[in-house]
Amino acid sequence: MPNYTIRALPSGESPHWEEQLAGRMAAWAASSPDIPPDIGQMVRLRVLDSFAVGLAAINRGPVASARAMALAHPRAGGAALLGLSPDIRVDCEWAGFANSVAVRELDYNDTYLAADFAHPSDCIAPLLAVAQQTGRTGVALTRAIAIAYEIHVALVRAIDLHSFKKDHVAHLAPAIAAGAGSLMVVAPRVIYEAINQAVHLSFATRQSRKGDISSWKAYAPAQAGKIAVEALDRAMRGEGAPNPIYEGEDSIIPWMLAGKDARYTVRLPVRGAPPAGILETFPKAHSAEYQAQAIIDLAFEARAAVDPATIERAVLHTSDHTHFVIGTGANDPQKMDPKASRETLDHSIMYILAVALEDSAWDHEASYTPERAGRESTVALWNRVETMLDDEWTRRYHADDPTERAYGGSLELTLKSGEVLNFEKAAADAHPNGAAPWQEADYVAKFTRLAEPLLGKDETARVVTQTLSLGGLDAAGLLALNPTAAHGAVTPNAPTGAGIFDFGTES
Repeated sequence: MPNYTIRALPSGESPHWEEQLAGRMAAWAASSPDIPPDIGQMVRLRVLDSFAVGLAAINRGPVASARAMALAHPRAGGAALLGLSPDIRVDCEWAGFANSVAVRELDYNDTYLAADFAHPSDCIAPLLAVAQQTGRTGVALTRAIAIAYEIHVALVRAIDLHSFKKDHVAHLAPAIAAGAGSLMVVAPRVIYEAINQAVHLSFATRQSRKGDISSWKAYAPAQAGKIAVEALDRAMRGEGAPNPIYEGEDSIIPWMLAGKDARYTVRLPVRGAPPAGILETFPKAHSAEYQAQAIIDLAFEARAAVDPATIERAVLHTSDHTHFVIGTGANDPQKMDPKASRETLDHSIMYILAVALEDSAWDHEASYTPERAGRESTVALWNRVETMLDDEWTRRYHADDPTERAYGGSLELTLKSGEVLNFEKAAADAHPNGAAPWQEADYVAKFTRLAEPLLGKDETARVVTQTLSLGGLDAAGLLALNPTAAHGAVTPNAPTGAGIFDFGTES
């Protein structure tokens, strides 16, 4: 897998478009790479997982608002909305937007962690919507999703956004643009222009994941997908975009990242080589920030040995990303506030550890209710938790070898008696390096548990069967793939009249 080193260059020294990072990504995406069975299977499982977590969030406020926005953009021959009848069709960029908000809302979809952070399955909703509107097949969609994962993983592996307080969706948008370009079978130059525009428009600050975290956390990847779809549409019409988008003297590297003297090395497959990046990503067994997954499992193990009421102090020794993003190193008082938003609580390892220790269980709803967050014993334990930066956990977090990577930590519990207990977990049980790496049955079980209350047994079984047969679906099968909930189970299913887009529509 070749390495490409990129840096900022004066305008007079700009490389030919094919030698720029965007050009190299575009050329590989357009090369119709092979999709071996293991990669195709993982794509199918992640589509099923996305449906599961999207349905679990389907009637939450932010998701309902996004769906109402989409419903104000009806289109005959458009794309379907998660949970609604496939007869209800909207413009694909709006279907992708609304469905993406649903998938992201509970912080329950897959993750990849390296130099930066990612939820690679954020690409699935917009790519499925484009495929539905344009009559693509399951084979084409599978390849497009795998390509988007590969580009996303390559960028996250190489380019740190967080240190410069940039939101991680800046790596998502070009990945979706590349996948969509493959889906539409357009020339590399068209994909290149779409990537340039997607990157140019998707850079934003990390304030969306800092302090009092709002529903924009779920909307940010949806907006990145919408940007990418519209960027490809524009490029297909022959329009160009700002370039070089990474290497330009007034562009991303010098002004958004480490400056004009910085170097970044990005590893991409050779043309035609399979996109194996998806195999490095990992699912979530618990609805919380990924760095909390191993810690939740660790808390369950610790709970078997200790009564939380006896804990005087809890110190989690962990990596830089865990400490500074969801730990006490973030210096966010909101992470210690019982009245904080759900979005803030799922980014507080102090809260998560306290609840997991007390309950020895984790639920995407019950673990975040105001009553649960405000419980007196929980607040007391919560305030006894702190995180500490550990060099070895940081080294393992960023290890080049996937088998050595660790996203957990060491938990030191000092009891009121003075006794000190120590527990350790390197990876979540569901992680490929974990105690019980997830297989197909685990994904199916998660989907069934979250979807069946909305869909019923027959529709749940249908969606599982069709999703696991994604590669054999024609255009009609792809349109029917979206799960359809029982009538009236999803609201709203029409414009609400609350926003600008609703004017001139029937509600």
